[in-house]
Amino acid sequence: MLQILGQTEGNLIATRATENLTEADYDKLLPLLNNIVEKYKKIRWYFEMEGFEGWTPKAFWKDLKFDVQHANDFEKVAMIGDKKWEKWMTDLMKPFTSAEVKFFDLEEKEIAKKWIKQ
Repeated sequence: MLQILGQTEGNLIATRATENLTEADYDKLLPLLNNIVEKYKKIRWYFEMEGFEGWTPKAFWKDLKFDVQHANDFEKVAMIGDKKWEKWMTDLMKPFTSAEVKFFDLEEKEIAKKWIKQ
């Protein structure tokens, strides 16, 4: 499930992912991301993962298509989580985007919130 957090404003989108992300989550999320790109040209994304297990196949496909089409539309991405595979996923993203991408542990949420706004 994907929750849009209250810090979302301007070109910053803040989300919390729990359990599995579904196609319905992306049907809600992608219009917001497209609006940010259209209006501000660059996205700053605070992506918090708590109890996150991954994506359903259709959700993963939607995510992958958006990421490939908009690889250069991200300015900064803060990935916040507590699992080794989440940190690994963050490192894997770096060569495929021009964005500054950084991983933070869940205990560093406040630091991540400040970093994404700088």
